[in-house]
Amino acid sequence: MVVGRMHSFDGLSDEGEHFALELAPRTLSGAVPLVRVHSECVTGDVLGSLRCDCGAQMREALQRIHDDGGFILYLRQEGRGIGLYRKLDAYRLQEQGLDTFSANRALGRGDDERRFNVAAEMLSALGVPRIRLLSNNPAKKLQLIDCGIAVDTMELTGVHVSRHNRSYLEAKVLHTQHQIALDSELPEKQVP
Repeated sequence: MVVGRMHSFDGLSDEGEHFALELAPRTLSGAVPLVRVHSECVTGDVLGSLRCDCGAQMREALQRIHDDGGFILYLRQEGRGIGLYRKLDAYRLQEQGLDTFSANRALGRGDDERRFNVAAEMLSALGVPRIRLLSNNPAKKLQLIDCGIAVDTMELTGVHVSRHNRSYLEAKVLHTQHQIALDSELPEKQVP
């Protein structure tokens, strides 16, 4: 069981209903917390979709941050910022052979419309100027640094690859330089 404290925010620059989950409060004064900036994924986080690795990354983050102390910043930026309905439209295009980024572009949207300045605002409100970032996405690190958050280290999440999400993860490596080693696949019975 994970025990933590939820923080809500008002007055964020995008007026979104984002929240932070604080787990295993820091026991050492000045300890640099482990932070996962996680964008909402209803299909992966809630419905257990095998098309992405979002749900698996969230479960991993909950465990690692519970063990180590820190925060999960849950950003309401579904579908890389295009929203749930457009994401479902993009799924249909992916079924026709487009990768996740090409599908977004075919819908007239950007590859990734998320902005992580709101995560920096949340960290500032929490009094957290310095973090260890749990992510495979170098854009998160750069945007946080640009917004004044010191990122001591970027700790990579596990690789949650299966036959169902391999092409999705390959597209993330190709288009956005995610740091994911795709040399092994999870046995089918371990796929989340």
